[in-house]
Amino acid sequence: MPPTPTARRKRVGIELRKMREAAGRTSGDASAVLGVDRSKITLIEQGTYPISAERVIALAEAYEEGDAEYVDAVAAMASDKSKGWWEEHRGLVPAGILDISEVEHHARGLATYQICHVPGLMQTEDTAREIFREVYPPLRPLNIEARVENRVRRAEILSRSDPIDYEAIVHEAALRMEFGGTSVARAQLKHMLMLAERPNITLRVLEFRSGGFKGAGQAVMYARGPVARLDTVQLDSVGSPAFLTEVNQLENYRNIIGAMRERALGPTESCDFISGILKGL
Repeated sequence: MPPTPTARRKRVGIELRKMREAAGRTSGDASAVLGVDRSKITLIEQGTYPISAERVIALAEAYEEGDAEYVDAVAAMASDKSKGWWEEHRGLVPAGILDISEVEHHARGLATYQICHVPGLMQTEDTAREIFREVYPPLRPLNIEARVENRVRRAEILSRSDPIDYEAIVHEAALRMEFGGTSVARAQLKHMLMLAERPNITLRVLEFRSGGFKGAGQAVMYARGPVARLDTVQLDSVGSPAFLTEVNQLENYRNIIGAMRERALGPTESCDFISGILKGL
């Protein structure tokens, strides 16, 4: 049985398929370049079969892909065979959560907007635990704790030696949700204010009185890749998370986040707003 494909291996396959289709080439053409069976190309593009950096470059040259920085970045992804800490949780949490962990870990920057939940990377253990207790169908205690541990480990990218730049746009509705009661909510807001003091973290609030705005119907994470064409949009869903990688989709969500940023309070005003909610609890 082939190993479970990682998020990065799947992304390499996606990018190779996009290059091939943009060049108007067939999987048969690709198989001829690499000297392998056509079925191997399908497996590579699905992310279920590994490919070396050298072969990524060979295919890119055959496809006449002229963006050298992009090709080098895809090749670097293909050459990375390391296993991340999230593999410890395989079988205990859904594969989609592991993919999110991997995307976040390798991202060059993250932006998220959340309507009903505090962003996952900013959640306290108690808040995360209470949110997972509301999952349907109900989770067993072992699975709840595994998800909480995963969420706490994911947040380490905000405080590691080379912390990631992180922007969170949070709706007032999420700030007023009291998962676990008042004491948990109070600790959660204090934690957010503490995180907002870090130079790599920008926190913005969308008030109720902001009215309607683009993107109000979903929660989104936007992960910056080594080049813009390798950015990733992750959408929450009841089942597994959805990942968007097409150039036009990325541009649409960049615009949506930009529009939200303009509508939201500034970082200082946002922290003052959260402090006001905290005083009322």
